[in-house]
Amino acid sequence: MSQPSLFQTRRWTVTELTRHLRRLLEGDLTLQDAWVQGEISNFSRPSSGHVYFTLKDSGAALKCVIWKSDALRLRGLPLQDGLSIEAHGKIGVYEPGGQYQLYVDLARPAGEGALYAEYLRLKSLLEAEGLFASERKREIPQFPRKIGILTSPTGAALRDMLNTLRRRMPLAEVFLASAAVQGEAAPNELVAGLQKLNELIKPDVILVARGGGSIEDLWAFNDERVVRAVANSAAPVISGVGHETDFTLTDFAADLRAPTPTAAAELATGISLNDLNGFVRNAFSRLGSAILTVLDEKERGLIESNGRLKYVSPTRRLVSARQRVDEAERRLARGLNQHLRLEQAQVKHLAQRLESLNPLGILRRGYAVVTVAETGKVVLTAEQAPVGAELCVKIAAGLLNVRVTESG
Repeated sequence: MSQPSLFQTRRWTVTELTRHLRRLLEGDLTLQDAWVQGEISNFSRPSSGHVYFTLKDSGAALKCVIWKSDALRLRGLPLQDGLSIEAHGKIGVYEPGGQYQLYVDLARPAGEGALYAEYLRLKSLLEAEGLFASERKREIPQFPRKIGILTSPTGAALRDMLNTLRRRMPLAEVFLASAAVQGEAAPNELVAGLQKLNELIKPDVILVARGGGSIEDLWAFNDERVVRAVANSAAPVISGVGHETDFTLTDFAADLRAPTPTAAAELATGISLNDLNGFVRNAFSRLGSAILTVLDEKERGLIESNGRLKYVSPTRRLVSARQRVDEAERRLARGLNQHLRLEQAQVKHLAQRLESLNPLGILRRGYAVVTVAETGKVVLTAEQAPVGAELCVKIAAGLLNVRVTESG
């Protein structure tokens, strides 16, 4: 029978013990800067943007978390179930679940550690310069007349692109700039080919493409010189390097990424020949409708203009002026008659007044006007006609010459 200990053993709550373990794990500097290799399982990316998965091998499993900010930087690596990776991060404890897990900030395909680390370093550098910014991206022309292709002249990618371009846009001119697409010579040849296309051909769009391969095979398209040449190309660039799951730095620098070389050729010809024929027929139909609409509008405009022209026509103005002249003539005639009647009445009145003042009228009433015969001066008093003076006497019906024989 066991005896109870003389000293009381410490009792932990679950929370206390979990926090103690967390401090132990997070205090171990080795566990705060760890690379762990394994295969992804139980991969999930909820709407929060965080990424959750389990790294496992034949003997154990480790829960992993990538926070949203780190997940955005890892978009170039297509994480999925079954993919073997090397994940970098720090070990921590998720207290509510009582489990330890790896908080991942970097990831790379297993076995490609150093090369992929260089890929991430260069990607981070160029991204910080703004070389991959969306504001730099240019629209791909819908109807390119000249299409440049930068690829190997012997690869299947060229044949696939040419077949696609011939089928979709046979009217476009296609120019090939030959270059090695892998190996030490590839970066220089790719840069030179891109420069020749821009300077000599001046195409509307350039396709930079090659078939799929390992990260080593595609490394020329991660070369800093090639990436900068693509970003600074005078013509917009469509990158069609590798397969859909392959991402190179050229893809980020290009104006548009295509998952395959064939898809790049399709994206370069936004509308196929059949689509173009349909577009032209539709355009003719819309043009005919537009012309009829314009003609109807112009016809209505002409009718309205004709009405306005008639309104301001000199003929209409002459007719109106003639009517106004006739009206003025009638008013003038009425005015003249009225004026004549007034003048006649005035003349008659004046004549009557004049008649009332006419000396002959007085003479006809028996009066006479006596003047001195020699001077013609009217005699008003007896003194003005002394005895012996010769006088003229004007009577209503004649003139008398008399001599004064007596005055008084």
